Amino acid sequence: MNLIPGITKNENDLHQILALQEKNLKQNLNDDQKATEGFLTMQFSYELMYNLHKLAPSIVVRDGDKIIAYAIVLMKEGRDFYTDLEEMFVNLEKLHWKDISLASYKFYVMGQICVDKDYRGKNVFAMLYDEHRNIYKDQFDFIVTEISTSNARSNRAHEKVGFEKLGTYRDHLDEWNVVLWDWS
Repeated sequence: MNLIPGITKNENDLHQILALQEKNLKQNLNDDQKATEGFLTMQFSYELMYNLHKLAPSIVVRDGDKIIAYAIVLMKEGRDFYTDLEEMFVNLEKLHWKDISLASYKFYVMGQICVDKDYRGKNVFAMLYDEHRNIYKDQFDFIVTEISTSNARSNRAHEKVGFEKLGTYRDHLDEWNVVLWDWS
């Protein structure tokens, strides 16, 4: 196993991300798998992935030529490509960090994170976020994401990396914990 973090580079990378996503969508998992392994809520199309990639490449971890994990970089401009994300961005604009509106900070959203089941428990999750920080820390104050409150594995993993909970809200899809990783 030779795990190497980096960024998406081409169409094949985007197709590999979508294949890994498909295997981990909550509608494709049974209740036991969702409870123990975690799950993905949002299904991204190739067109959406392509448009998001043009704004900023996603972070990936490769084992050889195979993408075994990804973390989608979602710039604020990405909300124009996927209307289901609008409610999330509206909610983020209402939140504050250190008594200052999030809108006053330079941040982006981690749009979705996934590690292949065969590579879980091997520090790959932390590798993804370390690469986020390495690439983007000079351009942004922090990274924000939201996690289904019922996704215990993901909530624990984000807390372990250093994310702090900003709040919780419910939309038409789920109830979400909004978390932030401060890079200052």
